[in-house]
Amino acid sequence: MNSPHQDLQDIFELIGRKEQIEQAARAMKAIAHPLRLKILCVLGDQETSVQDIVDAVGTSQSNISQHLAILREKGILRSRKEANRVFYSVSDQRTLQLIVMMREVFCGIPPDS
Repeated sequence: MNSPHQDLQDIFELIGRKEQIEQAARAMKAIAHPLRLKILCVLGDQETSVQDIVDAVGTSQSNISQHLAILREKGILRSRKEANRVFYSVSDQRTLQLIVMMREVFCGIPPDS
């Protein structure tokens, strides 16, 4: 167990990592939208087609596609095209950990689901 002094040093060291802090802020800003949170909850740690996301979230494909594009531009999602279908998955392991935790805390979905 760290001493309070060591914990404080660790916090200051983390704050000093400007690039990681900025990346975390960009990711959190991008996911801080109700529809994008729904999309990420649907994805979880799975690769999912756009149509399956549309069916699960319940809004238009064009609306979903706009939000998927934002998440992809911010480096949160990656896409893969197969024939005429596009599949999305979470691209960053740290973001995936955050999504798994959010699903558990806010949706009551255990990490293994």
